[in-house]
Amino acid sequence: MRLLLQIVGALCIAMGLLWVGQGLGLVHWPASSFMLDMRIWALWGALLAAGGVVLVWIGRR
Repeated sequence: MRLLLQIVGALCIAMGLLWVGQGLGLVHWPASSFMLDMRIWALWGALLAAGGVVLVWIGRR
Protein backbone atom coordinates (compact mmCIF):
# COMPACT_ATOMS: atom_id res chain seq x y z
CA MET A 1 0.00 0.00 0.00
CA ARG A 2 2.83 2.40 0.85
CA LEU A 3 4.52 1.77 -2.48
CA LEU A 4 1.24 2.35 -4.33
CA LEU A 5 0.75 5.70 -2.56
CA GLN A 6 4.27 6.77 -3.50
CA ILE A 7 3.80 5.79 -7.15
CA VAL A 8 0.43 7.53 -7.45
CA GLY A 9 1.84 10.57 -5.66
CA ALA A 10 4.83 10.75 -8.01
CA LEU A 11 2.53 10.51 -11.03
CA CYS A 12 0.33 13.28 -9.62
CA ILE A 13 3.39 15.49 -9.11
CA ALA A 14 4.59 14.88 -12.68
CA MET A 15 1.17 15.52 -14.22
CA GLY A 16 0.63 18.59 -12.04
CA LEU A 17 3.95 20.08 -13.12
CA LEU A 18 3.06 19.44 -16.76
CA TRP A 19 -0.27 21.21 -16.27
CA VAL A 20 1.49 24.15 -14.60
CA GLY A 21 3.93 24.38 -17.49
CA GLN A 22 1.15 24.27 -20.07
CA GLY A 23 -1.03 26.72 -18.17
CA LEU A 24 1.79 29.24 -17.90
CA GLY A 25 2.77 28.77 -21.54
CA LEU A 26 6.17 27.28 -20.73
CA VAL A 27 5.43 23.87 -22.26
CA HIS A 28 3.84 23.76 -25.71
CA TRP A 29 3.32 20.02 -25.96
CA PRO A 30 1.14 18.79 -27.49
CA ALA A 31 0.77 21.72 -29.84
CA SER A 32 -3.01 21.33 -30.09
CA SER A 33 -3.66 21.22 -26.33
CA PHE A 34 -6.57 23.32 -25.06
CA MET A 35 -4.62 23.98 -21.84
CA LEU A 36 -1.90 26.14 -23.42
CA ASP A 37 -1.65 29.63 -21.91
CA MET A 38 -4.74 29.08 -19.75
CA ARG A 39 -3.84 30.24 -16.23
CA ILE A 40 -6.57 28.18 -14.57
CA TRP A 41 -4.70 25.01 -15.58
CA ALA A 42 -1.62 26.30 -13.77
CA LEU A 43 -3.73 26.54 -10.62
CA TRP A 44 -5.21 23.05 -11.08
CA GLY A 45 -1.74 21.68 -11.76
CA ALA A 46 -0.33 23.25 -8.62
CA LEU A 47 -3.15 21.74 -6.57
CA LEU A 48 -2.62 18.31 -8.15
CA ALA A 49 1.13 18.48 -7.51
CA ALA A 50 0.51 19.49 -3.89
CA GLY A 51 -1.84 16.53 -3.49
CA GLY A 52 0.87 14.31 -4.93
CA VAL A 53 3.37 15.60 -2.40
CA VAL A 54 0.92 14.73 0.37
CA LEU A 55 0.45 11.21 -1.02
CA VAL A 56 4.21 10.65 -1.23
CA TRP A 57 4.62 11.99 2.30
CA ILE A 58 1.91 9.66 3.63
CA GLY A 59 3.45 6.75 1.75
CA ARG A 60 6.88 7.39 3.29
CA ARG A 61 5.57 7.71 6.87
